[in-house]
Amino acid sequence: MAYQYQPCFFLLLFLLFSVNASVLAFQQRPKISAVDLAALSAIKDSLTDIPGSRFFSTWDFTAPDPCSSFTGVTCGFNDRVTILSLGTGLSDSPGLAGSLSPALSNLTQLTQLILFPGLVTGPIPPQLGQLTSLRVISLTNNRLTGPIPPSFSTLPFLHTLDLSSNRLTGSIPPGLTKLPSLKVMVLSWNELTGELPRTVSAQLLHLDLKKNKISGPLPRLPSTVRYLSVSENWMWGPLKALESLSELVYLDVSMNQFSGPIPSSLFLNPSLTSLFLQRNNLSGGLPSSIKMDPTFQSYGGKGSIVDLSHNFITGDITPFLAGVETLFLNNNHLTGSVPEEYVKSVYDGTAKTLYLQHNYLSGFPLPQGSTLPDTVSLCLSYNCMVPPVGISACPASAGSQPSRPQSQCSVFTHRGSTN
Repeated sequence: MAYQYQPCFFLLLFLLFSVNASVLAFQQRPKISAVDLAALSAIKDSLTDIPGSRFFSTWDFTAPDPCSSFTGVTCGFNDRVTILSLGTGLSDSPGLAGSLSPALSNLTQLTQLILFPGLVTGPIPPQLGQLTSLRVISLTNNRLTGPIPPSFSTLPFLHTLDLSSNRLTGSIPPGLTKLPSLKVMVLSWNELTGELPRTVSAQLLHLDLKKNKISGPLPRLPSTVRYLSVSENWMWGPLKALESLSELVYLDVSMNQFSGPIPSSLFLNPSLTSLFLQRNNLSGGLPSSIKMDPTFQSYGGKGSIVDLSHNFITGDITPFLAGVETLFLNNNHLTGSVPEEYVKSVYDGTAKTLYLQHNYLSGFPLPQGSTLPDTVSLCLSYNCMVPPVGISACPASAGSQPSRPQSQCSVFTHRGSTN
């Protein structure tokens, strides 16, 4: 009878061995998509740690669970890579060198691609436009060259695009500013040229194009914009496009060639506490509460800063900006006596910096015996008056002359000539 059960015994052993072998094979299989693992291998081959960086030290392709052991790799529930952070961003890590591999496009479930500062060169792979789940692309502070891939304009869920501090060239793809989900676009500190796209339908919150070679006028922007910087470009024309931006908190259009008057609506926005319009060709007078809105008496407040210096602003100084904590009106064509509201603001500590040098001002009604608080910087040099305070608080660029020559003052006052 025992002989009859012997085949069953061997069959049972065979089945147990097969199950154990299958379990062992499953346990040894890397817990990551084979396609993604191959892509990560190609990405690693195109990059290298700069001496002092150890980012790739954990990228062991024989490891059983790369999703858990690879630094910078995050996977979703289906063992597909969803977030890839190349580099650590730590102050003691110099970052990566090399180039970005087109194999990045094989990570088809990727939602975030981040490249921390380093020395990565070469173009941005246009194949990234195939990653339709991407929400964040941040490739900052490297040496990337070439254009912004037009294929980025096909990314329907892209929320944040940060390509700042590289060496990118060419113009901004017009489709980029039409993306339905785009909220943050930072392209500053590159070598971009051409005009801004005429249509900006993306509901942007943050737009930073500082330090490029962008030219042309400022297009109409969505009213959702809260942070806008186009400083240090070659842009020109009036600032009428700013009139509808009622949500602005920070505005910097300095160091361009913008002209015409300053939109008065900017000063009716109490949330706009950082306003930089310096070094343009702006003209006209300063805002006045009577002309704008009699119920809105002043602008500014704690932490506020307004820089209108180095323009062609004319007329008297109005009291409207007396509440600004840091105010630069220097190097304009302002005339008349400074309103008492500014004097009071300086001496009660509301104003911390008031630069009025290099204008044609004729008076600063300082009460006799008054002394400036130590925390205040007041500069009145090179106007049509003897300044009632010294020039020690003035910047070096103000020069050493306390007053303008009388001949300049009379010529400007009566003939409208410029300084």
